[in-house]
Amino acid sequence: MPRQDRTPPPAERATALRHRLAELRGPEVQAKALDARALAALASNPGCRRRAILDGAGVDKARLATGLGSPSDYGQSQFALIRGNVFEARVKADRGAELLRLAHACFDPATEPPAGAAVPDLTADGPKGRTARTELALREAVEAGGWTLLDHPMLALEVAGAPAFLEPDAVVVHPDGVWTVVEIKSFPMLDGSADASKVGAAARQSAVYVLALEEVAARLDPAIRVRHEVLLVCPKDFSNLPTARAVDVRRQRAVTARQLTRLTRIEEIADGLPEGTCFAPDRTPEELEAAVDAVPATYAPECLSSCELAFHCRERSRASGAVTRLGRPLRAELGGLRTVEEVLSAARGESGDPDDPAVAALRRAAALRAEALAHAAAAREVTLCP
Repeated sequence: MPRQDRTPPPAERATALRHRLAELRGPEVQAKALDARALAALASNPGCRRRAILDGAGVDKARLATGLGSPSDYGQSQFALIRGNVFEARVKADRGAELLRLAHACFDPATEPPAGAAVPDLTADGPKGRTARTELALREAVEAGGWTLLDHPMLALEVAGAPAFLEPDAVVVHPDGVWTVVEIKSFPMLDGSADASKVGAAARQSAVYVLALEEVAARLDPAIRVRHEVLLVCPKDFSNLPTARAVDVRRQRAVTARQLTRLTRIEEIADGLPEGTCFAPDRTPEELEAAVDAVPATYAPECLSSCELAFHCRERSRASGAVTRLGRPLRAELGGLRTVEEVLSAARGESGDPDDPAVAALRRAAALRAEALAHAAAAREVTLCP
């Protein structure tokens, strides 16, 4: 008798995964959308299964951190959000006339300035409906030619086996059919340049939009080109007037694409969790702590600027003595040594393979330190002698 394939069809697996993720965040809890900023942070730390499952399930990590007793101040202040919204509205006023002028000046200065642009209505029911409406608007823009401005389009990108819906500030379709991602930020651009760390964060976020937009372009027409330079719009100097510069995100796009492929699929992580695991905010701190600790994390100091659970994970990392809390570069130099105690033991010559380059370097460093301390002690004795 032929063996029957018991693997469920993709649609059935997707439905089962949705139900499982709903159980993890709480049946009555609304899923928190995974935005590009969170996705860029997830891609920068692909080994963290804890963040992968929490983001995949739509868990509000800020509420979870508060429930664990380790609230985080990560995120934008209310004042910054209001200031950003006001500036964005100014940039997009008059059907995006100023935004189109900046896009023309940065990318098409040799062509005729835009006299206007189509601004299609992208409203639809739910993220999937908005994604489909955005794709239709992009198709129509390519067929019509001319300038088109898509205000807050919705894009979809598969992350670890689950869809993530992304909403860039804007996408401009140029008369030659090229698509450009627009990122509007409220930090100032002084004399044509802005804070490097903030520009870097904006580039990583925009790279996620470029990846998602490339998938749409591939479905519509492989000949469509998505520009790998995004238009970064910021206030000019200390005014509220907009200015812009082109930011090349090819490196960030390549890194993000590579890291996303390394993410463990959500269903694999969910299948490995104990029965009854739930991150709902109405659970007790003890229950939430047990649920969070059931998923392994990969903490690094960089998490403090990108994850709401960073304080909790740092405390756990310190308690376990993990070397990752000292930074990824140092962790890479230590090879197979995973804890601070293992490092100290290897440096003292109590454990470790002497032929291991990391162990040999530690022992050499320990010998140099001991020699330096001995010289310092001898110098103090000479100084103290009458």
